Amino acid sequence: RPDDGIVAEEGSARESKSGITWVIDPIDGTVNYLYGLPGWNISIAAKDKDGVVVGVVYAPTLNGLWSAIRSQGATYNGKKIKCNDPVPLDRALIATGFAYDLTLRIGQGQAMANLLPKIRDLRRNGAAAVDLCYVAMGAVDAYFEASLKEWDLAAGGLIATEAGAKISGKGGGTPDGELVLCAGPTLHAALLPLL
Repeated sequence: RPDDGIVAEEGSARESKSGITWVIDPIDGTVNYLYGLPGWNISIAAKDKDGVVVGVVYAPTLNGLWSAIRSQGATYNGKKIKCNDPVPLDRALIATGFAYDLTLRIGQGQAMANLLPKIRDLRRNGAAAVDLCYVAMGAVDAYFEASLKEWDLAAGGLIATEAGAKISGKGGGTPDGELVLCAGPTLHAALLPLL
């Protein structure tokens, strides 16, 4: 498909002539990969003018393959998945990540300090796409992070929303580099004002 566009973490970029753009992260969770930790993955999505059409996240060390097609639901290793909803805030297991930008980590640390007394616990897995997929399958109840890029969010975001999760940025707007929050609708509403 030589007329398709490409957006990728590793610098490959090409404008779409076909209306389809591939959003690729060849190794999401690079630090996990470098240190031999599990969870790193390959994240691939295709989008059109209306958003992401299809998303696939494959994590070899977890033997996990998540996928979704717009308006057709989400699967994990071929089985339909759904996010947890409703989840009370005080029972929520929440995944997060930390920015490489040290100045952003100050705000992230403050968010953690604010959340910890209100929730069950926090997890730091090290790969955004898998964290989004964990929300999709109910392995965690929510995920939030700052400084994500399109390739971090495209495939896992579609998988999570097709599994019933809500994704937004600050104030409920479009997710962006400032905030991505993903959770079932009830928990999303409870967490949004706290971040």
